[in-house]
Amino acid sequence: MAPFTRLLLVLATLLLVAVTGEADAGGGKPRYDRVLCFGDSLSDTGNSAILPATAGGPFTNAPYGQTHFKRPGASGRLVDSTVELLKLSYLASRSADDLRRRSLVDTRNAAASELKSPSDRASDGRLIIDFIVESLGLPQPTPYLAGKTANDFQKGANFAVGGATALDMAFLKTKGIKSFVPISLSNQTTWFNGVLKLLASKPNEQRKLMASSLFYIGEIGLNDYSFALMNNVNDTVGLAESLVPDIIDVIRSALIDVIDAGARTMVVTGMIPMGCEPELLALLPSGASGYYDPASGCIAQFNRLAQLHNRALNRMLSKLRRAYPRTSIYYGDLYTPITAIVSSPATYGFGSKPLAACCGGDGGPYNFNFTFFCGTPLSSTCDDPSKSVSWDGIHYTEATHTFVAGTMLRVGL
Repeated sequence: MAPFTRLLLVLATLLLVAVTGEADAGGGKPRYDRVLCFGDSLSDTGNSAILPATAGGPFTNAPYGQTHFKRPGASGRLVDSTVELLKLSYLASRSADDLRRRSLVDTRNAAASELKSPSDRASDGRLIIDFIVESLGLPQPTPYLAGKTANDFQKGANFAVGGATALDMAFLKTKGIKSFVPISLSNQTTWFNGVLKLLASKPNEQRKLMASSLFYIGEIGLNDYSFALMNNVNDTVGLAESLVPDIIDVIRSALIDVIDAGARTMVVTGMIPMGCEPELLALLPSGASGYYDPASGCIAQFNRLAQLHNRALNRMLSKLRRAYPRTSIYYGDLYTPITAIVSSPATYGFGSKPLAACCGGDGGPYNFNFTFFCGTPLSSTCDDPSKSVSWDGIHYTEATHTFVAGTMLRVGL
């Protein structure tokens, strides 16, 4: 059995144990009624395809979504090619088997009414949030910018936006940091409060709705740190490190906001190993001694920054658990499983180049260059994305998301 198939089977078992236990005890009713998601491109399932500042970016082109979000050709065969791959956001909630059951005419009719990106996701396939939602047996949460009415958000809302920062643009500007997407975590919590009022007008009704919701706070802060590193090359990590307390404080404020609204269960994910990102490896090289970790080849000081963030985040979460004992707060560890894959890829079924982007190009060790960025005409794609950790040098492959989701779901949501 192929390693990736084994991972899927392990994940399926974990999902069964993690999610169905309480549902079965309650006569088959799912434990949660909806998922509410916050974050950046690692969790965004459609907002950045709509937001004017990011709409039409490379991620809206094939080959994004090629692994999972496909449509059948005239023969019923799933087609991957750039010419054949239709840009349908509705494919995000359809399985391959479901698509096979749809006729080509149905698919073309859907394309005529809603032509969007291959998946509205910055990956070759599903994200961690997709696996969590699927495990709960719930519909995909509606991207906030795609919804208008209470009915649109009844089964969940996703406020995450690709390129979003934890800190506001105005604050970052005072630090000499230029951001490119005018959405921060505080904007997302404002959106959340608006959706909450749409769903219910009375506070007690709102709290009841939130108690039956799972809150997923995806990684947030990576863009703040990355922009700091890019904007301040003379002091590689000093400026970025100075942002840690501010970012943790903003996350804390967002968590208190949703807890006060009635949240009873939340997953708060930590920072990824930034030093293993092909983008940063390619754009910020150095010949300095100790710059690269000898075991993984990642930039050591950038990974220390991620660990600093995660330690501060966990300390804050511990305090919140004591202050709000009725709310279950889980820490979603992204750092450990990803560094494990990078350090020993063959052990987990990945290929021999864990620091190289699958989609992109330039021939260098990291296969990353903005001239050849994934989704642009000059880019190319590796033969088997399931063997790659990084999809485009910034975001991960579905294979990586599968592995990380499996480790996270062991907490038993």
